[in-house]
Amino acid sequence: MVIRDKIFSTITTVFKRHGGVTIDTPVFELRDVLTGKYGEDSKLIYDLADQGGEICSLRYDLTVPFARWLAMNPMIQNIKRYHIAKVYRRDQPAMSKGRMREFYQCDFDIAGVYDPMLPDAEVLRVAKEILDSLNIGKYTIKINHRKILDGLFEVCGVPADKIRPISSAVDKLDKMPWEDVRKEMTEEKGLDPEAADKIGQYVMKKGGKDLLDDLKTMTELTSNASFAAGLADMELLIDYLEVFGVMPVLSFDLSLARGLDYYTGVIYEVVTEASAPPSGKPAKKGPKPKNDDPDADRSNDDSIGVGSIAAGGRYDELVGMFANSAKGRIPCVGISFGVDRIFSITKARMTEAVRGNEVDVYVMAFGGKGFTGLVKERMQVCKTLWDAGIKAEYFFKVKPKLPQQFASAEKNGIPFAVVLGEDELAAGVVKIKEMGLPEGHPEKNGVDVKLDDLVNEVKARLASKGLHEEKHAKAVEEVQLEAKDAA
Repeated sequence: MVIRDKIFSTITTVFKRHGGVTIDTPVFELRDVLTGKYGEDSKLIYDLADQGGEICSLRYDLTVPFARWLAMNPMIQNIKRYHIAKVYRRDQPAMSKGRMREFYQCDFDIAGVYDPMLPDAEVLRVAKEILDSLNIGKYTIKINHRKILDGLFEVCGVPADKIRPISSAVDKLDKMPWEDVRKEMTEEKGLDPEAADKIGQYVMKKGGKDLLDDLKTMTELTSNASFAAGLADMELLIDYLEVFGVMPVLSFDLSLARGLDYYTGVIYEVVTEASAPPSGKPAKKGPKPKNDDPDADRSNDDSIGVGSIAAGGRYDELVGMFANSAKGRIPCVGISFGVDRIFSITKARMTEAVRGNEVDVYVMAFGGKGFTGLVKERMQVCKTLWDAGIKAEYFFKVKPKLPQQFASAEKNGIPFAVVLGEDELAAGVVKIKEMGLPEGHPEKNGVDVKLDDLVNEVKARLASKGLHEEKHAKAVEEVQLEAKDAA
């Protein structure tokens, strides 16, 4: 939870930096609201039992509920909205890889009528800021356009009623070899093998602005109206993304299709080195789940990777499906971050232990023969610190031993101890000790402070320590950035 809260905080800070405001929607929706929006993934929706009255399902994502909310509030014609909440999918779990049936999504969407590609560019800039702020290592934002794909499929001879199923098959190219995808298209989905081979000539292409320039020369594709419109959008978007500094992490990838039915324009997803299955690596120890058990945890299945950690795109017609008037047909573009997948990558990359709490001061006491424990005195000092807004705690024992108290403070990485002694208290003095100082340090055994000055002294030391840690973190970040640039 400590790591997850940090991820939430990082993401929310960026959302707010870009003018985002938050909303909330119910954890379940009317089944009719969710039906027909997710293509082949509709089978993963959890349906609630029919108990009479309205038929409901658990939400599959936060995008469709947002579209429904916009349609129900037609006075809102534009909004930058973010939403952090749990969603539910009856998928095969792989717990250690962040693939779960109940998981958090963090969504950022821009709704409203604006000039082409300006909101889309900002959404991708938001993605880059968040990904750069999280400890996930190298990442790539894969991008494509639904109109480019639809046009390409038309040129290759895919019938209109098969465009979405074939698109869903192409989207599996990051998990399956082309031969298997081709087999699915021809044998399972009934596509002409000649059309499949034509598709294969194009969908393996990826690059940046060079691919855009390459595609502009392919007259057999650019003569298609849908393809040409998508290419014009991509050209403008790439132009804007160069201004926003997003191009170094971008890959224009013609195999990216996104399986959800509601996308109408630009589509994208974020992958890391952990996204793909760990091919070629030795299998992990542990029981392998049976292939026929849909409920088994597949953490030890080496054919499964973490998958994409964020994805999204433009959906201009989704709100209109719920709206009662033309005014309610609001175009939208957005992105969704999978927090649990980001968590699994972040945790695997961590080199330092996570603090169990945020307490800054541990109040303890010691004494010789006849030691009373000074429990009320410890409580009083804690009260003084709490009243001043300082995070503090003490050991819940009337007569605790000093090693017990130090062990408790060290376990949670608490930076300072305030130590009370009977003689010192009688003189109005306590000792402040910074934890973890090396032997030979002048303040290794602590510093005497007047009880009346305790709050000010603690605040000053916390501020000084925080400034030092901030400088250290900045120095580490600069070294990491230099290493990244060198790579």
